[in-house]
Amino acid sequence: MKLPRLIALLAFALSPLPAAAMDLPATRAAIDAHLAQPRFAAARWGIAVVSLDSGRTLYAHDADKLFLPASTAKLYTAAVVLNGLDASYRIPTRVLGAAPGKRGRVQGPLVLYGMGDPSLGADPSTVDWADALADQLAARGARRVQGDLVADASYFAGPAIGDGWEATDLLAGFAASASALSVYENQLRLTMTPAARAGEPAQLAFDPAAAAMPLDNRLRTGAGNDINLYRAPGSELLHAFGSIPAESGPRSFRLAMADPARVAGQVLLQALERHGIAVDGQVRVRRWPQPADLPREETTVLAQVESPPLATLLREGLKRSQNLYLQNLLQLAGTRAHAAATDDPLAPSGFLGAADWGIHALRQLLERIGIPPSASLIGEGTGLSRRDLTTPNALVRLLAFLANGPDAARLREMLPVAGVDGTLASRMRNTPAAGNVHAKTGSMTYVNCLAGYVTSAAGEHLAFAILLNDYAPPEGMPASAEVDAIAVLLAELDERSL
Repeated sequence: MKLPRLIALLAFALSPLPAAAMDLPATRAAIDAHLAQPRFAAARWGIAVVSLDSGRTLYAHDADKLFLPASTAKLYTAAVVLNGLDASYRIPTRVLGAAPGKRGRVQGPLVLYGMGDPSLGADPSTVDWADALADQLAARGARRVQGDLVADASYFAGPAIGDGWEATDLLAGFAASASALSVYENQLRLTMTPAARAGEPAQLAFDPAAAAMPLDNRLRTGAGNDINLYRAPGSELLHAFGSIPAESGPRSFRLAMADPARVAGQVLLQALERHGIAVDGQVRVRRWPQPADLPREETTVLAQVESPPLATLLREGLKRSQNLYLQNLLQLAGTRAHAAATDDPLAPSGFLGAADWGIHALRQLLERIGIPPSASLIGEGTGLSRRDLTTPNALVRLLAFLANGPDAARLREMLPVAGVDGTLASRMRNTPAAGNVHAKTGSMTYVNCLAGYVTSAAGEHLAFAILLNDYAPPEGMPASAEVDAIAVLLAELDERSL
């Protein structure tokens, strides 16, 4: 990086944003005209665009007002992870217990101890995780566990769902609860197959079978397509009712597991049996707020598998906008921040959960960057919460800070690329933005956002945040196309601000 640009980036990251936008009349007029269309009369736009080369603001519209960011809030979590954790760190999942004694007996309990890996069983490197652990135990001579198998998710203190997550989302796979002992991304597949005759119950199957939950099946085979699923908050009982057409093929849905740690314990139990290791007891689950039992002196790590590096997990979470990955990584950052604050007299007092400590670390980072607390009200790691609020200027300042950091190239590669991959794979194709815009998407009902980087046609490096709130698009017109249109205008910009 050339010295003049470095100086400009530092000046931008550490000083207030310029109040006036640059005079780029054609682009400004085009964006203004887009925002002024009648269909946006009841909507709210927040936009900030800055040059990473000069530090100047190219365009701003309500850039200091608060908006729902949806999944662009994941950029805040990414910043905490990149600035607080070792990107090469691999998260272990361990089996703890007493060393096997005579005749291969392990004096129980045997503990499956999760430390926050969100990809266990889902990443190719750990797809056979349970057999890998069982094989290591068998190699140590284990033949019988005289006690229970404890699935321990107590490494993360605090609730399993993020602050402000909506109850109506919690059945869906995208809102799977976070857990220190996660498995298969804490999701299951529910497949519905119509019966041979109308009026008969549809067949429902869970995959993996270990994730099956109590089921009230009142879904009938009929003429109409009216499939309904409901699980009350705090309950494991799944209600299925309505009708599925007799002539239709099987239908599948991705749902959140009711108890990921228990599923992990059951899967390991089955693997132990396959490897000739008997367990006398049953699968028990330990989670917050149950106290974590301190390992006895004779307790050791009997087996272990490791996640991909944190950088790979973060990339996967950003590319796919995978909520579990970001919430688990926030809690991992929080757990580390809590441990580091043990002797800090200025550390918060009283109980804070792992996610709360992660947010505390985020606020400390934002203070260093120069983002005021009133400009970024983020309370969890994913953007699922409608309590999360940010200003466009705060997002752009964060992006500028990251662009000037040691992980700038790594973060850029982690973000979805327009027309190429991730959540932008099908967007902005055959435009100057394709292969150019690297940005985090964000969407929920009445909200669509995009924040990231683009290089203009004039060769200027830009950071932008485009937040559209309170918008119900006309039928047949996706809200994402509205924010994409502005990103394309930025890619087409052939005038420099320098």
